[in-house]
Amino acid sequence: MAAAVKEKKPFSLVRWAKSRKGQQVLICAAFIIIPLLLLFTFTYLPFGKMVQFSFYKMKYTTPVERRQFVGWQNYIDVFKRDDCFGALKLSLYYVAGALIQLVLALFLATILSFKVKGGNIFKGFLFFPYLISGIAIGFIFKFFYTRGFVLDTILQWCGFELDNLPYWLKDTSVNNWSLVATSVWRYMGQMMVLFIGAIMSVDAELYEAANLDGANKLQQFRHIILPSIKTIVTLNIILSITGSLSAFEPPYVITNGGNGTGTYFVIMNRIAHVSQKVGLASAMAVVLLVIILVCALLQQLFFKYVFREADSDEESYKAKKARLKAEKQTKKAMAKGGN
Repeated sequence: MAAAVKEKKPFSLVRWAKSRKGQQVLICAAFIIIPLLLLFTFTYLPFGKMVQFSFYKMKYTTPVERRQFVGWQNYIDVFKRDDCFGALKLSLYYVAGALIQLVLALFLATILSFKVKGGNIFKGFLFFPYLISGIAIGFIFKFFYTRGFVLDTILQWCGFELDNLPYWLKDTSVNNWSLVATSVWRYMGQMMVLFIGAIMSVDAELYEAANLDGANKLQQFRHIILPSIKTIVTLNIILSITGSLSAFEPPYVITNGGNGTGTYFVIMNRIAHVSQKVGLASAMAVVLLVIILVCALLQQLFFKYVFREADSDEESYKAKKARLKAEKQTKKAMAKGGN
């Protein structure tokens, strides 16, 4: 008898969705589509609208048909207005503070990466400010810098006269540096922890290879530690420059942007929410984005040039590391043979 031919069932979407393969496909699709949809809805779509608004003269409540198209005028005003361009130049204070912060964090991380008494406690103290809310830190330092309060009291204990001390938040020669010091105090611990994690991942045998060459601690830092953590150094500098250009919490909470302390974000917030010049504020945001992208590109090119010899140095130490391993294995083999 001829074998009965099994009929092929017609395709059913419901049956496929209930099958194991169908559920795998649906779950994978959901994990891809839902995040992309959320990213588009809450990031790219608002960004596109912001770029669109930057070409109009409008308020939040201006109807679409009454918005006035001004072309590139808002972008021109960003560089012509004293408050906008002056705030952009004010970011240089925070950039200088970020570089000081980077050097201090790298110096402390290099020391604390090796065995130091009380090192863990010191790391905790330095990292703790990063865990505090930026608004809370603003109120703390507003009290700290107030005339006759904490900082002035400490300086008087050191022999300074109160009348000879500046107004830390009103004197335009020091108030921006006071705010920069606040940012350095808050973020240095976080940067230091990133450096420590990178330095501790460097193979200890590379230091042995460097010792064979008679390298001192400074040469080991230059030829082993720095090339090995170049990715983290680049990342920290990009984050520092980006944070410097977008500094907001210290000047907004401590001084409310007064006495020449209004950073780019503070002025942008004032133009957008107080003056209701949404188009100009949107243009400021786009300009800031372009500046950050250009800075990131220049940093990449700079570090590519600085670390151009890092790979060859690293390979040299890796070769010595391999030789050290071979010597150790030879000694072990000889010891076993002697027994």
